[in-house]
Amino acid sequence: MKKRITEILGIDTLPNYWDKRYVKNIDKLSRPCYEVECHRDVWMSLRDGVRLCVDIYLPKDAGPVPALISWSAYSKTMQGIKRGAIPPESLLFDHSLEAGDIDYFVKRGYAYIIPDPRGIGKSEGEWYGVYNPVEMRDVYDVIEWAAAEEWCDSNVGMVGYSYFGICQILAAAWQPPHLKCIMPCSFVDDYYQHGYYGGVPSTYMSIYWELSPSSNPVPWSVQMYGEEKVRAMMAERLKDPDIAVNSYFTKILTTWPPKYHTFYLDYLLHPLDGEYWQQRSANQIYDKVKVPVYLHCAWSPIGRWSAPIFNAMTDDRLSCPKRLGVLEGYDGLELPYRALNEECLRWYDHWLKGVDTGIMDEPLYKFTVLNSGVRYENEWPLQRTEWKKLYLRSFGRLRWDREPDSDLPPDGFMHLPPSISTEVNRLVYKTSRFPHPMEITGPIELHLWAAFDQPDANILVELCDVLPSGERMPLYRYGALRASHPLDEERSKIGAPVHDNTVSVPVTPGEIREYVIEINPTSIMIPAGHWLELEITSQCPNPCHSETWTGKVGNMNVIPAAATTSYKIYRDNNHPSYLLLPIIPYTPSENWVRPFEDTDEIDTE
Repeated sequence: MKKRITEILGIDTLPNYWDKRYVKNIDKLSRPCYEVECHRDVWMSLRDGVRLCVDIYLPKDAGPVPALISWSAYSKTMQGIKRGAIPPESLLFDHSLEAGDIDYFVKRGYAYIIPDPRGIGKSEGEWYGVYNPVEMRDVYDVIEWAAAEEWCDSNVGMVGYSYFGICQILAAAWQPPHLKCIMPCSFVDDYYQHGYYGGVPSTYMSIYWELSPSSNPVPWSVQMYGEEKVRAMMAERLKDPDIAVNSYFTKILTTWPPKYHTFYLDYLLHPLDGEYWQQRSANQIYDKVKVPVYLHCAWSPIGRWSAPIFNAMTDDRLSCPKRLGVLEGYDGLELPYRALNEECLRWYDHWLKGVDTGIMDEPLYKFTVLNSGVRYENEWPLQRTEWKKLYLRSFGRLRWDREPDSDLPPDGFMHLPPSISTEVNRLVYKTSRFPHPMEITGPIELHLWAAFDQPDANILVELCDVLPSGERMPLYRYGALRASHPLDEERSKIGAPVHDNTVSVPVTPGEIREYVIEINPTSIMIPAGHWLELEITSQCPNPCHSETWTGKVGNMNVIPAAATTSYKIYRDNNHPSYLLLPIIPYTPSENWVRPFEDTDEIDTE
């Protein structure tokens, strides 16, 4: 008997990233045949006796089933709110609704487990901030507890987006015996870079104060160093003029006991990379991860999201079975997170229920080429890449040919600190309209010859695809570098510069130096008639909040320098500043995904 695939799976449209050459045993995939049974506020004990409060969602009358652990400090209760999917433009949008689509998986025969971590919500204990070592040990305990419960068949996976995804590899490195697979939907390899991208400080991590409802927060710094040293560190941090000028930071750094915004206090106390950040960084423990890993992110125009998953995939220490997918754009984000339900189902059914879904037969990399389609690749960067330099030229031009003249005067702008001005100055460089389509797929870097009149400076760059209408579509917003953080040439790869973020070496004012800045990997077909724009600036403009009087620090992003600073950008023959772009000249037809049609049918028993 033949049935439509959509009917079998209980969905309306088949995902465009499913390839009919690889997807198999569709009739054996888990189907929505159970009611959802919720057990709230179940208590379990950790190894040190601290009790966690847990919500458990079970498929009614299903018997023992695999369990999916969804872990974050964002509160368990709110993950089950029934109000539909909310897009970012809604006033009700909340970035902490990232546990995943509970009903989708429970109806298909999975238990869904969402705890409040220690010190969060109703759970006992102290909260030491995100991804601390105690938290990862606790995830181990919850996995093993769930595996031993009567409703679990002893097979456990992890699920979720952002925080729920970032913690998965960190937890897997503890090697809980019953953890069988993970699927981080967004992931961070280097947690220092997540908060200090390129060494540039930001207010990004201040959001954890409102996202993580802690009943008993304690700075991890106190656990590491003791109270006396933390007092001294707080006083020392206030000597930084960029920090001292901000009243929000002064509140945090002068409150004792340090119970006010504890995680951001930890952030402020660690402006350089080191043990504090490495305890939270996946790239320190890849060799300890043994379970299968499916890494995913979106081609996001903000944040350092795509570089980490490609770094992980190309790191030989992560030798477990692994796959990578970039199957959506950030513009399609809705929460609760549902964008990859069908791909997640294939992954979990394969590893937790023993259904050969064909997912491990696919090539290592599967990603969306923006403006084109979905395709596979076997390596990264692509072997057929043609690395081309797009040079900065006078009059704000970007050109494929290098400036022939030497000793030309530089471009420049002045950084004006927000203590004296609301003006944010910048330089913009533009290509001509592309005469034919061009594919850019891979890592990107900017080589910039520059000089500053201060001992340090923040360099921020934005790269945009500009439509014939003039609308700017960011490929990546705010690639960043702190000028005092030196390039590590030995560890750097083409398109992926590495800097030593453990030190800050003051810049010699007026010295012309080359700076190499990471711009996140992307994959896009630039249509004919479009052009590229490169913007260079020193801080983030904030036009959306210019009329508000509250909450500005949370929307500041990059913490601006307190000193007026002259930026000089050189782009003559002696100082060839350029974008290094990965141009893909062709793609074999077999690399492109061959999707199903919604009308396709298969034989069923």
